[in-house]
This record gives sequence, structure tokens and C-alpha cells, in this order.
Amino acid sequence: MAVPKRKTSKQRKNKRRASSYVLNKTTIVECPNCHEMKMPHRICPECGFYDGKEVIKINE
Repeated sequence: MAVPKRKTSKQRKNKRRASSYVLNKTTIVECPNCHEMKMPHRICPECGFYDGKEVIKINE
């Protein structure tokens, strides 16, 4: 049976685990109505449109 020759240090262990703590980049897409950048599957904060329909009224 294989046994480690030396104890794994805290620093080495934590370096290995650190890769799972990285945050993913947010996805942004272009609004087809006003061409501003927005998050997918959400109402556009600039024009108030979603799926080609005006969902909320934006006062300008």
C-alpha cells in the first residue's frame, strides 16, 4: 500500500484548493432592441424590453 513519505504542508494543500475559489466571469449579451450590454434572460435596464416586448416603462 502506498504511503506518503512526507506530510503535505498547509501551504501546498491550500494552493491546490485555491483553484476552486475563483469566481466565474459574468456573461453579458447585447440587447437586440437598444444594443446596450445586459445579462442574458433579464429585462434590459436601458430600454425595458425582454423577448421583443416592452415589459417595463423606462422614463427618459
